[in-house]
Amino acid sequence: MGRVTIQLKSQGKIVVSRSKQDFDANIQAAKTNEGEVHFMACRSFDASGATRPSRRVLLLQGLMGPLFRRLGEELAQSGHEVFKFNFNGGDRFYWRLPGGMDYRGSLEEWPDTLRAVIREKKISDVVLFGDCRPHHLAATKVCEDLQVPVHVFEEGYIRPDWVTLELGGVNGHSRLPRDPDWYRRVASTLPPVPEHKQVKSSFRRRALEGLAYNCADILTRWNYPHWANHRPWHPLIEGFGWAHKLARGKRRRKNSEQLVERLLAGEAPYYLFPLQLASDSQIRLHSPFASMTDALMLVLKSFAAHAPADTRLVVKEHPLDNGVCDWNEETRTIATMLGVEDRVDYMAWGDIVPVARAARGMITINSTSGTLALDMDVPVVALGQCVFDIPGITFQGELDSFWTQASPPDRELFNAFRRVLIERCLIPGGFFSEEALDKVVQHAVARLEGRQMLPD
Repeated sequence: MGRVTIQLKSQGKIVVSRSKQDFDANIQAAKTNEGEVHFMACRSFDASGATRPSRRVLLLQGLMGPLFRRLGEELAQSGHEVFKFNFNGGDRFYWRLPGGMDYRGSLEEWPDTLRAVIREKKISDVVLFGDCRPHHLAATKVCEDLQVPVHVFEEGYIRPDWVTLELGGVNGHSRLPRDPDWYRRVASTLPPVPEHKQVKSSFRRRALEGLAYNCADILTRWNYPHWANHRPWHPLIEGFGWAHKLARGKRRRKNSEQLVERLLAGEAPYYLFPLQLASDSQIRLHSPFASMTDALMLVLKSFAAHAPADTRLVVKEHPLDNGVCDWNEETRTIATMLGVEDRVDYMAWGDIVPVARAARGMITINSTSGTLALDMDVPVVALGQCVFDIPGITFQGELDSFWTQASPPDRELFNAFRRVLIERCLIPGGFFSEEALDKVVQHAVARLEGRQMLPD
């Protein structure tokens, strides 16, 4: 028999269910006496009341931080067997649980090793973060051959407070269609989206977790002779970039606050171009650009030649940019070369939401900031492959025409798309607070078990 533990919010009392009938009765009692269920971790039951068979889950690389350790703990507590490949010291530092395996071989040897482990340990599911990392690209092919499902974590298609967990692949590898009528048809069969609550997130926590991961990686490189980070910089260079960025934080923040005040005061209409991370595989694999510099050049050149003369372009720095490249200087150089330096602004810091809401339009490659703008009825053009680039939702013409011909998304279609996305690909929560992680791992385990979570 499986077990279900329910913690009642006001009393902290634990109720254990040993059957489907007990579970239903205890949930009803919790709702009647307490008003809400605060926490639930369980092995789920099928329609007949029997427990679902436990999974044998293999975790590959996760986010730089404790996400996969927390997920492993939750899976184990729910009765599943969990294994983990560590590819470097950072992976091992954050795992610290049984079932960990250090991979010290080469990328060429990796598929055979993975295939052997999947067969030997009878793996039922593989979970990874980011499907474009070299080891993950190879792993996806192996799992496809062996018919083992791959569950891919990524930053949320819709933000904030959502995380992507999609079967098979994300973004350019997503299996979601681009047919508007399909979304209308599927959404019409789904219930309304459950109430969604915000979760806390700490930039400082993310930076410190990244620093700890990189330090552990550097100090143990001798133990992983073939490891090569998928990011384009050595961790030391990235660390110096972060230090330089943080040292200039106060001045950058003040300048950005003044810029936002001017933009929201409505002095001139403007378009918004949020930069993506230079290390983002979505740029390298799912766009026509070799780098963010290429994309910046294209957008500025089109703006200079085709945007109305009374409009401005705001280039927004990615909040997690590591500071290795000075994108402010890069933007200024290109704008000056094109003769539009007096019409281009650089936003180094700040909340994108109010700036996006007041924009005349947003240009993105395949950033999820596009869904943020669309949700506020702001016209969006996508220059790369992304799940939301759908006729009726995004502008389908050329960038040169976008500046004068863009129109807001079809609200009914976007709502249908959003509803399907939440049902198929998203779970609530985040990565950078305890509350956010609790929510993510509970919903992730529920998704793996094929059951629905109660509303939070």
